[in-house]
Amino acid sequence: MFYQLAPALLTQQDAIDVAGEQTSGEVECLLVARSDGLWVGLGSDHTDRALERTSVAKSKQVCAKPVACTLWRFDDIALHWDLLVLRSFVTVGGSRRAYQEGTVATLLPPFALVRELAARGGTFTDGAAMFCGTLPALHAIRSAEQFEMELHDPVMGRTIRHAYSINVLPDIA
Repeated sequence: MFYQLAPALLTQQDAIDVAGEQTSGEVECLLVARSDGLWVGLGSDHTDRALERTSVAKSKQVCAKPVACTLWRFDDIALHWDLLVLRSFVTVGGSRRAYQEGTVATLLPPFALVRELAARGGTFTDGAAMFCGTLPALHAIRSAEQFEMELHDPVMGRTIRHAYSINVLPDIA
């Protein structure tokens, strides 16, 4: 599935505001098209789970999308793409625990995503960004006070990390 999002939703901040208590992060690789080629980063497709019951598209369109500041050139990891590891952690009630973990081998590869987008009439040109899908939660999907994520490359021995806190806005009548 592809959901178009406003570019303004992407943020490198370490905190986001959400409109309700039923939101959660989803660690994902982030593809970025630039004039000098394809780049890979890390982001969270933070989603409003209450709104998701009525509209998946809207549930994704109402939340900020935290992304890490670092990008890797896709050509540097293309041959070992399936070995990349995504991980996330949540902090709930002050306690940190693993939330998601697995290799990207279980997800569609980047060029398959770009081809599928084009087949549906979309474009992936200079300046575009695309989330690549997520891994299942290790336990129940849940809201958290903080969401931490990482993309690890075991071949090149490097990791992209980003963490952000979630601030639930008050429902003032």
